[in-house]
This record gives sequence, C-alpha cells and structure tokens, in this order.
Amino acid sequence: MSLVDALRFALRALAGSRLRTLLSLLGVAIGVAAVIILTALGEGARLYVVGQFSNLGTNFVVVMPGRTETTGVVPGIIGTPNDLTLADAEAVARHVRQALYVAPISMATETISFGERRRQIAVIGTTRAYLDVRDLSLRKGQFLAAGEADRGSAQVVLGANVARELFAAANPVGAVVRVGSWRMRVIGVMEPTGTQLGVNLDEIVLIPVATALRMFNKSSLFRILIRLKGYADLDRGSQAVRQLLHERHGEEDFSVLSEEALASTFSSILTALTLALGAIAAISLSVAGLGVMNVMLVSVSERTGEIGLLRAVGVARRQVMQVFLFEAVMLSTFGGLVGLAVGFAGVRLLVQLFPAFPATPPTWAVTAALAVSLAVGGLFGFLPARRAAQLDPIVALGRK
Repeated sequence: MSLVDALRFALRALAGSRLRTLLSLLGVAIGVAAVIILTALGEGARLYVVGQFSNLGTNFVVVMPGRTETTGVVPGIIGTPNDLTLADAEAVARHVRQALYVAPISMATETISFGERRRQIAVIGTTRAYLDVRDLSLRKGQFLAAGEADRGSAQVVLGANVARELFAAANPVGAVVRVGSWRMRVIGVMEPTGTQLGVNLDEIVLIPVATALRMFNKSSLFRILIRLKGYADLDRGSQAVRQLLHERHGEEDFSVLSEEALASTFSSILTALTLALGAIAAISLSVAGLGVMNVMLVSVSERTGEIGLLRAVGVARRQVMQVFLFEAVMLSTFGGLVGLAVGFAGVRLLVQLFPAFPATPPTWAVTAALAVSLAVGGLFGFLPARRAAQLDPIVALGRK
C-alpha cells in the first residue's frame, strides 16, 4: 500500500462516518478558535495599555506618594505614604532644570449640576501646566489661569461630554454650575480627547488644585505629573526629582515612575496573562484530543473485518497503523484550519465592535494552535492506530 493509497483510504473512512467526523472536527476547531480569540484579547490589552502610555511621550514622569515596587508586579504602595504637597510640586518646577512642565493633581468624585441636570463626575484639581503636560487643547473659552498654585478660585473647565450633557447645544462659557456644594463659573470647554491611562478625559471637569484640596478636605496630592524637556533628560530628570524630594522629606516616601518603566511593567504582566489565557484555551484542545481518540477507537472496533482483510492481502502492521494515524491527523488538521478561520473571524468582529481595542492574535499563538492540533491528532490517534495494527487477521475476519 503506497502513501497515496493510505491517504485515500483514510479520507474514505472519514467520509463514511460523517457525523462522528464532524463532531470530532468541531471539538478541535473550538479549541483552536478559543486559543486564537483569547490570546488576541490578551495581546490587544497589552498593545492598548502600551499605546496609552506611549501617547504620553517618552519624556513623561509621574511622582506618587508612597514608595512603590514595579518589578514583576503591579505598582503598589509599600508602607504608609506621607503627604505630597503643592510646595513639593513648586520646588520641582523651580529647581529641576530638566522639567519643562509640572502639574500637581488632586482627584476625587463629585456631583456636578446645572439646573435640573446633574451627574457624578471625576473632578481633577490641577494648574495650567496640566494642558501642556497631557498635550490637551481647548475648544471654547480659556483654561485655568496661570499663577501660584495655592491661589484657588471658583472656576471650572468642562470635559467635552460633560458640557454636552449639561448644556446640550448652548455655550456653557460664563454659566454657573454647582460642583458638590461649590458654585463655580465655567471658563472653558475641552476638545474631545477620549481615554488616556484608563481615564476618559471627556468625562471630567478641571478646577484649580488649591480649590480641589479644600473641596476634598485633603492635604496630599494624588500625583505630580512632569513633562521633561526631552527623552535624553529622562534619567537625569528622574534622578533630580528623586534627590530633591528626598532632601525635602528626609526619606524616600514617594515614587518617581517614568512612562517607559510603567509601560514595560504592564507589558510584562499582560504578556504573562496572554500566555495564561492561551494555556487555558489549550486545555480544550486536550479534551478535543480525547474525543478524537474515542472516535478512532470506535472506528477500529467497527472496522475489524476491514482490518483483517487488509492484513490478509499482505498489508503490513506498520501500514495499517499508518492508515489510522493519517485519519486522526487529518481530522485534527481540518479541525485546526476551521478553528483558525473561526478564530480570525471572531477577532475581526471584536475589532469592528470595539475599534479602539487592537485585538490581534500573536504569531506564536497561531503557530502553537496549529502545532498542538496536529500533535493532538498524532498523540491521541496513536493508541487506536496501534490497536488496529495489532489485530490478528484471522480473528478480525471472523468478526466481520
């Protein structure tokens, strides 16, 4: 029996048991599709997060209260953080020559209302430098006034969606809104920006940082955002900020994190998550392999007479085993190809529904899914093939 004859024989056998073949093929296809879709989600999350950090630029630095660790884990505060004050932000702006813009941040959630319209909103207290640090622009009016950060005023700048919800088509500049219990005059509206670092900048309002600290009854800043003069200043600028704040606080009770370090940390975490998702999805391929093995075992038991006839006309055990292995491998290969098609179709649908999410299956996942589907056919088809090859031809013909 030639190799071509063995392949034809295997194809005819699969075509003769269409329902079992279809169910086994479906099991493999589902497993492969799961690997493709889940790894695409993980890789999309990684690309999305890295892209969000990259939008800030490579000369962006964040100062956080509390000392954090960023190696191998999500950044988290160690110990009890001391205050990060407005005076600290002003000192960085004055004394760190690599710093181009410094924006102190205080943040909380409050209710904003105009007439009968009201909603919960993120309120960010900051200074004029925030516009330059985050590279934002205004659509109407003006931004927070320049000057000393500790001079608070009852002024507010609305995000694009907030302005639309409260004022519809009317011009909000000059109107008085209520933020919490504070009456504030609208001085500007931001251009639509979208989401950065998990914050929808169209769904926020901005007020002077000193006003925010009084409104929220806080003494510590949430963050200090720093844009350095260039990427070449990243290391020296970060070190200068760290040294200055250490001298002011007497200890390193703060963290200085660069965009590059944060992006690298989250990229590593999400890569590990993608691998975990791929491994979980691969389990379904193992289950599909058991299905292939059961189908082949049933096929062997139903075709003992056929096997006996093959042996009786001189077909070697090795060739009988080869035929049944071909059946299992073809079954898993066809299933793998169908699974790839379904998986890529699912990823394309996901991208169409959520265009901002760059879901894409990594090359290693596609290669691994195909390789595992082939391995499943060979591994789980070996036992039935071996069983078929070991049948005694006389006994097998007697069972016909």
